[in-house]
Amino acid sequence: MNIIQITTPYITLGQLLKFANIISSGGETKPFLLENVIVVNDDFDNRRGRKLYPGDTIKVNEKLFFQIEKKV
Repeated sequence: MNIIQITTPYITLGQLLKFANIISSGGETKPFLLENVIVVNDDFDNRRGRKLYPGDTIKVNEKLFFQIEKKV
């Protein structure tokens, strides 16, 4: 599982995909989300603006796993 540390209250799903180098630009977000399976806290979600908070877990195509943590 990959840990993503944030200093803000939340990060969006699109920002996570860019931060994790899954996509290279924001313009790739929408097509990526239409073609891939994203699960946030055991619920399917393909909204690029989905807010992710510390404690959330994200699965991308059942291959990549991320957890959001607050950076102290």
